[in-house]
Amino acid sequence: MSGVEGDAALEGRFPGPLAGIELGGTKCVCTLATSPSEIVDQRTVDTRAPSETLPAILDILHEWQRAHGVAGIGIGSFGPLDLDPRSPRYGQILATAKPHWPGTDVRAILSAPFGVPVGFDTDVNGAALAEMRWGCARGLIDFAYVTVGTGVGVGLIVHGAPTRGIGHSEVGHLRVPRAPGDDVPSACPFHDDCIEGLASGSALRMRLGGRDIDAVGPDDPVWDPIVHALTGMCHALVCTTGPLRIAIGGGVPSRQPQLLPRIEAALRASLNGYMDLPEGGPYIVAPELATLAGPLGSVALALDAVVAAQTR
Repeated sequence: MSGVEGDAALEGRFPGPLAGIELGGTKCVCTLATSPSEIVDQRTVDTRAPSETLPAILDILHEWQRAHGVAGIGIGSFGPLDLDPRSPRYGQILATAKPHWPGTDVRAILSAPFGVPVGFDTDVNGAALAEMRWGCARGLIDFAYVTVGTGVGVGLIVHGAPTRGIGHSEVGHLRVPRAPGDDVPSACPFHDDCIEGLASGSALRMRLGGRDIDAVGPDDPVWDPIVHALTGMCHALVCTTGPLRIAIGGGVPSRQPQLLPRIEAALRASLNGYMDLPEGGPYIVAPELATLAGPLGSVALALDAVVAAQTR
């Protein structure tokens, strides 16, 4: 089974097989790789209750440990997460809207049986790090990776490291002005006007009101408030951390690639000449790793953990 091809297949083999677990809102992707271009095995587990999902993932990890050995584990999870090693809740999922998952200690449950270095971060931070190492952000240290799917997540990397502070980036819950005339209820149970509530795949389904998403054309007016909300998010990113590039992926933009140039044009109009974006190509791009950004993101977290353990 192959992984990243061509120019993205950088950095040689890993120091042993690495297992990456991408915990998503709809599915979990388990990846065993020996290099970014050599994926030994990949399995998908539906995201159900923790009591069903995590044992299924553990079965896969145990099988890989027996058959190949596992040198490190990376866990990139939907959030919000407690990422502070000093916290009694370190490794837990916090106030997610997904039933049964708040308080689940995913880091400990998935890593305790194996005794290997463990990397743990949000799924989007992992994907951002993978794009910086092997994809569209090679050579950059300030970068934002956005996924627009069931929810909206942003992996925000500043000076080479994911942002921290009181927690990880939650730009998907940044509140933005609604487009004029937009009165469709928010898909977010916490906020009436955040990006996730207005522009996620869940929000799109509410906006469609039962229409088939595959029958919606690129010129349909349903995209206007989504472009408006995502433009507001990008404007805020530019004016705060100033990423050198923004990649936007996930199920919604991958099906509707016309959204990215529309968002970039609207962003430039929104900035109105106050700040200059980098020259030499589009500022808002699709992830180069495409559907492998998330899975290789969890592998990148495992690699960083193994390297850190070797240098202690």
